[in-house]
Amino acid sequence: MVTPVFIQALLLPTAYPHPVVNVRLIETHISWVLIAGDFAYKIKKPVNFGFLDFSTLARRKRFCAEEIRLNQRLAPEIYLEVISIHGVPEAAHIGGEGPLLEYAVKMRAFPPEATLDRQACITPAQIDAIATRVARFHCNAEVAPVESDYGTPENVQCPVRDNLSHIRAMALPVATLASLDSLANWSEAEGARLSDHFQARKAAGYVRECHGDLHLGNIAWVDDQPLIFDCLEFDPGLRHIDVISETAFMVMDLLERKQPRLAWRYLNQYLMWTGDYAGLTAWRFYLVYRAMVRAKVDMLRASQNDPAARDEAWRYVNLAERLSQQGKPRLFLMHGVSGSGKSRLAGELSETLGAVWIRSDIERKRLFGLGPFDASDAVPGGIYTPEAGRHTFEHIEALARGLLADSHNVIVDATFQRKAHRAPFIKIAKDLRCPWRILSLHADPDTLRQRVAARQSRGDDASEAGLAVLERQLSEQVPLDDEERAHGLVFEQSEEAVWPHLIGLLGQTEVR
Repeated sequence: MVTPVFIQALLLPTAYPHPVVNVRLIETHISWVLIAGDFAYKIKKPVNFGFLDFSTLARRKRFCAEEIRLNQRLAPEIYLEVISIHGVPEAAHIGGEGPLLEYAVKMRAFPPEATLDRQACITPAQIDAIATRVARFHCNAEVAPVESDYGTPENVQCPVRDNLSHIRAMALPVATLASLDSLANWSEAEGARLSDHFQARKAAGYVRECHGDLHLGNIAWVDDQPLIFDCLEFDPGLRHIDVISETAFMVMDLLERKQPRLAWRYLNQYLMWTGDYAGLTAWRFYLVYRAMVRAKVDMLRASQNDPAARDEAWRYVNLAERLSQQGKPRLFLMHGVSGSGKSRLAGELSETLGAVWIRSDIERKRLFGLGPFDASDAVPGGIYTPEAGRHTFEHIEALARGLLADSHNVIVDATFQRKAHRAPFIKIAKDLRCPWRILSLHADPDTLRQRVAARQSRGDDASEAGLAVLERQLSEQVPLDDEERAHGLVFEQSEEAVWPHLIGLLGQTEVR
């Protein structure tokens, strides 16, 4: 699209009512963004793609207002107001008098280079902060009205079909059409299979007014914290979605950037805060859908004289094909007393092998309405009674069975000191014909005591086990039986240097 005359006029510093030295223009397939001094002005293009219609001035004004409303939920300090643009096209200016030309969203400017899609390196700490922020946002987002069409099976399938339809409308080689046919057939079959799941998710309140377009390009790192911006404003049906669909977008984006460890870290951090394991039943469906969203956007960019975008679109199509394939799920049980390093190793494994990480300490607290790092002192009767222990293991057994049945690798992080605790999980693996391993961690007692004491002093861990609990665990240890040892792998604290090698072996070989 040729840059309009009025946009060219807005590149002049004199077009603004505040001090501006120079103006920078950033263009997307649906907007122009002018960065001028301390502020940025986002102007919607007069386009109509069917799924998005900004073709009239009245519609652009309405969607500017929606953009302000939606984004003030996540970035109130950035999104300021809707502002008008006046004058003749050759001398357009922000605000003031003269004929009305256009509307814009006025924002506080932040460095465009701060968006995470432009970062050479994204850190685990950044991923944790983003996942925590998104989890809290989802928990507080408005639930879709029960009487609405949002989240119904047909509503979920419509954008999936639309993505494929828009991509097919482009001039495509025969090989690509074959890939699209395959993905269309897979998506239709999965959508039909998941129909009851979609209905149950809506009934349970998991269809909410989300961000709608939550990928790395819409997250910046500013003032050492995530800035999430650019909510999808043009179609309420594309943002009133299952929260897991939105979570899948970020994970897919990290996978496309060849960052699988960060992708799995993001998912497990999100699950730690939300406990929404049930949503993962449709995980692959949403991953594929999100990859095709990006493919469609890139094809639209390609149609606007950006030839490089076509190659990017094919990368997303290829990723969608890979994501539609599922492997044989595996079960890993952590085994060891407090302070042995189970959670550290479980975290490494979840990122390296691509597994859902279930932590008994966190799930126990969740059953009592506590957050992962909340102290349990104020709970009447406490949360570490025999009855609470039974409920906790029944809960994580159900989680593990459901996740394995949905073809997810699963790591269950508990002490597993008793065979009676291990046996149900082993039975689940056998029932579902899943390979399984017991990963047994050992360290000398003095090291264990030092670690537990230090952890208690810091107060930054989900585990509340103190020295008294550790001593009891040490006195009650029961060795693995012959079958368990045959499926076991020992990690000695004194041999931590070889842990990466052992983790690598688990990723390369099929466990029994």
